[in-house]
Amino acid sequence: MRQADSEEWIPARVPGSVLADLLNNKRIDDPFWRTNEYAARDLFYNDFEYRTNFTVSDDLFTFDRLELVCEGLDTLAEIRINDKFLAKADNMFRTWRFDIKSYLVPGENNITIIFSSPLVFMENALKAVKGTLNEVNYSAVGAIPGNNFIRKAHCMFGWDWGPQLPDAGIWRDIYLEAFNSARISDVLITQCHKENEVELEINLSIEKFGNLNSCKGVIELTYPGGSVQKTEITDILTDKVKAYINIKNPQLWWPNGYGEQPLYKLSVMLYADGQVCDTWSKRIGLRTIKVSTEKDQWGNEFCFVVNGVKIFAMGANYIPQDSILSRVSREGTEKLIQNCVQANFNCLRIWGGGYYPEDYFFDLCDEYGLLIWQDLMFACNIYVLTPEFEENIIAEVRDNVRRIRHHACLALWCGNNEMEMGWVEWEDVYRHSLKLKADYIKQFEYILPKVIKECDPNTFYWPASPSSTGSFDKPNDENRGDVHYWDVWHGLKPFTDYRKYYFRFCSEFGFQSFPGLKTIESFTLPQDRNIFSRVMESHQKNGSANGRILFYISDYYLYPKDFRALIYISQVLQAEAIRYGVEHWRCNRGRCMGAIYWQLNDCWPVASWSSIDYFGRWKALHYAARRFFKRQTVFLRQDEKKLTWYAVNETQSQWHGTLNICIRKTDFTLLREKTVKISCPPLSSVPVEVMDCADLCEIYGEENIYASYTTAIEGVEETAKCALFVRPKHFSFQKPQYELSVKDSGEIFEINIKSNTFCDYVELTMDDEDPVFSDNYICITSEEGVSVTVSKKYFREDMDAEKLKQSIKVYSIADSY
Repeated sequence: MRQADSEEWIPARVPGSVLADLLNNKRIDDPFWRTNEYAARDLFYNDFEYRTNFTVSDDLFTFDRLELVCEGLDTLAEIRINDKFLAKADNMFRTWRFDIKSYLVPGENNITIIFSSPLVFMENALKAVKGTLNEVNYSAVGAIPGNNFIRKAHCMFGWDWGPQLPDAGIWRDIYLEAFNSARISDVLITQCHKENEVELEINLSIEKFGNLNSCKGVIELTYPGGSVQKTEITDILTDKVKAYINIKNPQLWWPNGYGEQPLYKLSVMLYADGQVCDTWSKRIGLRTIKVSTEKDQWGNEFCFVVNGVKIFAMGANYIPQDSILSRVSREGTEKLIQNCVQANFNCLRIWGGGYYPEDYFFDLCDEYGLLIWQDLMFACNIYVLTPEFEENIIAEVRDNVRRIRHHACLALWCGNNEMEMGWVEWEDVYRHSLKLKADYIKQFEYILPKVIKECDPNTFYWPASPSSTGSFDKPNDENRGDVHYWDVWHGLKPFTDYRKYYFRFCSEFGFQSFPGLKTIESFTLPQDRNIFSRVMESHQKNGSANGRILFYISDYYLYPKDFRALIYISQVLQAEAIRYGVEHWRCNRGRCMGAIYWQLNDCWPVASWSSIDYFGRWKALHYAARRFFKRQTVFLRQDEKKLTWYAVNETQSQWHGTLNICIRKTDFTLLREKTVKISCPPLSSVPVEVMDCADLCEIYGEENIYASYTTAIEGVEETAKCALFVRPKHFSFQKPQYELSVKDSGEIFEINIKSNTFCDYVELTMDDEDPVFSDNYICITSEEGVSVTVSKKYFREDMDAEKLKQSIKVYSIADSY
């Protein structure tokens, strides 16, 4: 690889990228360190060139078809074979295929790919439309203008959580593929579910080359247990054929928490004149997934229906895992998805400003049972619908829909992120020409739905997120469709504002926090560790966000005593904000059927809305999510001094348990106690107890007492939860003295934390390790303290109970001021 105007070639890895190669060859400093992002960004005013030699054996020339396959070129690429121009590519999301047989010679060949500057292209595109009906003067917060003109992940040009690093290169596999006689060009599977039976309709598209005497197909279905069922299609005479397989007593696939995730392997072998000429193989899950928008007493519901069961979607929005895409791996992705399952997710939304994830991402979601809301890659932009752009996006969507559609996890295709709402509510969008507004309707309510219906008629299409039905009809309607709600955070509303709304499905809501100190240390020097330093502000892409965090601190907590305390309190605020929303909506199950918070992860170390930071470290929010997404639990709704408890059940089995309620003083003195027996029906939310504590607040002082409660479900007791009768800044926290004990219990360590006083949001951290505890950011509500566990897999083999005890640091609200 080289910069186009340079004489120096450096070794390059493919798949990879320009930034990855420059870093590997020590030609640039880490773009994530301090403010290095901007020098790295400006590199992409240049063109870059990749080249390699490859050998073509004589026998490859005997094949009827010989193609170059580029699964990912980012983005404006010119391809040359043996110094002859082959083609141009202009879409990083597409798979490009080129017939290159006539370009090759036996023996050694060479390929060169030149990547043109995306920044120069965008600037020229903006100039070209200036003064016309296609003029665009809008870009998302933090993004470089003009990214709407290029089919490249929008967030690579910056977002309000991401850096401006518009990388380039061969980011997915590139290879030669040869065929004789015929090949499988497409396989579409349709499931027909009957009582104790599923019929698979398999639609094959065949492309034939040359003269064939015979052509047949053999289809094999491998069951989860390993047994195989076969069927055969003889005498394939046309380019489209159908086959059927009937499965008796099918093992159904369910989302996480509702059942198992059995997967069947479906394989197709194509024979031409008795020889196998092509194969196709995928894993599938047997299930039905629909989206119900039926009319009801409140408006129109919006919920996933899996195998006839209405699902309350619980999860977060997923963004690209790294700004340098070659760093994303199956191993890292699996860890992230396991973290989602640990936090009781059943759903992820793939946000439309990134890219369509790798095949292994969907494989893992199939295995772990995460439903996928898949945005098409259009977000917060205004697109000029030229004939060339239309042709390009049709090919893009067709490629990716055909690649992804067979996955059991796929629940919904969505046209775009926030663009319908933008045309209705955002002045800097709706002031644009009516021609561009008409282009929006054509693109997302005519052209792309047709492509989806052609390629995947079995999966629901939704025109935008948020939307009520499309056509600019109140796209953020509380009573129809999905909603993005940002008044808590952007609107500076209190957390209780969530309780004013009963959204049918909230697909975005969020609250920012800083990452932990270790993550901040990865990109700062000691003198940078002030939230208003140049470096910290460079790693905060939402301009007024640090001020918002301070505003909310002033509303709820005493001013933090130092930088470490400020980071901690920001995470506590974030966890509390999202908890308010989720618990409210889950208590209103049936009216609301989805809570997907913004956002799951980060693409670099940054202050953001994520619950897991760039290095995979859990923030307080992710531990809170494990609690508020728990499938069987009890929530407390507090209205001044009145407390109401709700039992919730997001499983298909009834649960029985007990609720123990205590009102105590800060020194653990018990003032009131009550135990309630609970029975909670499947897939429901029911109020189970009400308690008015106005009398105790009057006698002992509302700032001196707290409510705590524990739930035991089928004999298993949850960690205690608590509530204050005043905002934390007005509560009489006492300075705690902690007592920590650790016990070795085989594969885990058991940890007990005691204190001489009530403690809220008790945090456990370690300097040298990043374990995931069974619970964290918890409360100590009695003399017995609180107990958690941690797996030994997070530690070196020489870790023992005493070393762990010495390594754990304990911190809580009272330590922050």
